[in-house]
Amino acid sequence: MAEQQSEGVENKRLMQGDKVYSTPMDVTLEVIGGKWKALLVYRLLNAPLRFSELKRLVPDITEKMLTQQLRELERVGVLTRTVFAEVPPRVEYCVTEHGATLQPVLAAMCEWGRSHWQQQGE
Repeated sequence: MAEQQSEGVENKRLMQGDKVYSTPMDVTLEVIGGKWKALLVYRLLNAPLRFSELKRLVPDITEKMLTQQLRELERVGVLTRTVFAEVPPRVEYCVTEHGATLQPVLAAMCEWGRSHWQQQGE
């Protein structure tokens, strides 16, 4: 039934600027696809974090990649970057209201991963 409801949307090409998407899933993957973006948003859902805290929570990511991924998430409105006028400067990343709407998506991904992991361990 859900397939029938989404069929109308699935058959339309979605356009945004110069990008054309085949399905809404393409749009979602554009925003949180890849190895790091979903993980970074997941980590930021509970509280704002500094760059060094994110680096510690995601130890396998390089600083260059972390910077790039945070900039992309900020560009699409999922995160905000706040620079505090202190010495030394302090920068925090926080999920926006729009970014917080990803919480159920990421929770479902976590649940699926937990279930898959348990199934593979049997």
